[in-house]
Amino acid sequence: MADKYRNFAELEQSERRRDYRIRSRHRGTRTVVIAPHGGKIEPRTSEIADAIASDDLSFYSFEGTKSHGNGRLHIKSTHFDEPQCVNLVKASTRAISVHGCGGRKPVVCLGGRDSGALEVLRAALEEKGFVARILCPGLEGSEKRNICNRTTSGMGIQLELSESLRRSFFRALSKKGRRQKTRRFHDFVAAVRGSICKR
Repeated sequence: MADKYRNFAELEQSERRRDYRIRSRHRGTRTVVIAPHGGKIEPRTSEIADAIASDDLSFYSFEGTKSHGNGRLHIKSTHFDEPQCVNLVKASTRAISVHGCGGRKPVVCLGGRDSGALEVLRAALEEKGFVARILCPGLEGSEKRNICNRTTSGMGIQLELSESLRRSFFRALSKKGRRQKTRRFHDFVAAVRGSICKR
């Protein structure tokens, strides 16, 4: 289904400000971790991105907060131009963009233009027991305009986590349940952070 809005300006003109929120932390680091479809748009991507960024990496999340119909807040990654996000990404050498995709199998698809980092990341994830695939059809994230690639290096990393994988990261889907992360969640975050620190 096509996105309702072509860019952030269109979304901002039509949506109520209380139906979405923006969270960001600028740490002045080479790496920023973002969730451009966070909150209820692609559920649980905000929590994952936040944990990867931790206290030492820059972080950004655009989050849907509607009671329903948050899918209309989705702006395609090649068109995503919310100013705070763009400024953070353009000030960074590497951006790691966390997304959610469909799928009953617990898989993470790795994309983006930083091909060297993708191989290191895949090895780190597989070592922790995750199924990681590089450049899945339709999820390559290789376009120059993709928000993850608008860095000073022109390269970034896109993580597309299947619904099944994201569900395995939390004890339950309730608000309280999402606060209780599983061992799989912590293993995933450690693998991504470890591979970032190697480069």
